[in-house]
Amino acid sequence: MFKDAYDCVVIGGGPAGATTATLVAREGFRTLLVEREKFPRFHIGESLMPETYWTFKRLGMLPKLRNSDFVKKYSVQFVTASGRESQPFFFDDFNPHECSQTWQVLRSEFDRMMLDNARENGVEVLEQTNVNEVLFEGDGPMLQRRAVGVKMTPRGGGESRSVGASVVVDATGANALLSRRLGIRQPDPKLRKASIFAHYAGARRDSGKNQGATLVLSVKDQEGWFWFIPLPGDVTSIGIVANIDYLISGRGAPEQVLEEEIAKCPGLTDRMASARRISPVHVLSDFSYRASQCAGDGWVLVGDAFGFLDPMYSSGVFLALRSGEMAADAIVAALRAGDTSGARLGAWGDELSGGMQAIRKLVYAFYTKGFSFGGFVRDNPTEKKNLVDLLIGNVFNPHTHDIFESMRDRVDVPESIPLRKPQPALQPTTA
Repeated sequence: MFKDAYDCVVIGGGPAGATTATLVAREGFRTLLVEREKFPRFHIGESLMPETYWTFKRLGMLPKLRNSDFVKKYSVQFVTASGRESQPFFFDDFNPHECSQTWQVLRSEFDRMMLDNARENGVEVLEQTNVNEVLFEGDGPMLQRRAVGVKMTPRGGGESRSVGASVVVDATGANALLSRRLGIRQPDPKLRKASIFAHYAGARRDSGKNQGATLVLSVKDQEGWFWFIPLPGDVTSIGIVANIDYLISGRGAPEQVLEEEIAKCPGLTDRMASARRISPVHVLSDFSYRASQCAGDGWVLVGDAFGFLDPMYSSGVFLALRSGEMAADAIVAALRAGDTSGARLGAWGDELSGGMQAIRKLVYAFYTKGFSFGGFVRDNPTEKKNLVDLLIGNVFNPHTHDIFESMRDRVDVPESIPLRKPQPALQPTTA
């Protein structure tokens, strides 16, 4: 059917795609990664969770990160709408291992490093190439067909070509190529947020161990919150997240709105006194969603193509790496067994979804008016370890989820959303 075929084709070269491709290729399987952009390129999502350490170790990325100029991150700190700062939550308070330190990364450089690492591990990489279509075979509904390859076209012009694949991995991020086509992308109706953000020079940072901290600063009336993420070279990523109706509807230009909101945030006033914007202002909206299943026959979703929660807690890259790692292990096992069914390829889905649900519950808690983690910990000191565990990304340990029982009298904790099980592909009919 195809002149050229791969064991695995990965669409998208971000952290999830690069992780999946690296780990599959390392096991000797012919792997193609197709990326529409030329790296480096701008991307948001600059703060890492400490639990990314273990995936970086497996990928061989730790030496490269240690040798980079990325800012070291040891903590996260919350600032109330009145400007009152909590004590920093230092990740090594409960675990002195080196994994408790992570990084604040410039995504253009970090993503390039990850993609180069994939090449070094045997991945064939095509940049500036669009995947126009995932190719399926079979009859009946799309969810009961099998993915068998992709059709792609160079962005600079040229002929389209199709290649076969035993497994197609969608790592297209928020574009969510497959989940949109298959009709399985579901928004979170209670997290209809928007974000406006930019890079600034000259913002004041703390000194000492907390200088690389991610700050989470509430705005007046808890209408939203700011992130404050120190980056290399005296650059700070600053952005606001709030309800779409508040932040976008009836407001002025994004540049104006961002400056207005900075001026209304007591926790930022002093830190921004000498700051100046050095990048364009970017806007994202309605970014909280999840696919109802993570795999089908011959296809897999990873990273933001599967789901994204919220910028709160900086879970995006962590979940991208972990989903890529879990998916790669399932793909390798499936290829070795000659069974690329949805059930086999998606065996990791429930575990990842459980971790995502824990972070989702933390997000709901943060957005509950009148709730603060500082106050919660003062009233429930024995829960501090569970909270820090969740903040570092230890979300796959069920014991850390006990914290939500203690929150139920303060927060409307959402119920978990189960994944739908893949339906086996129907065989093509013959005339």
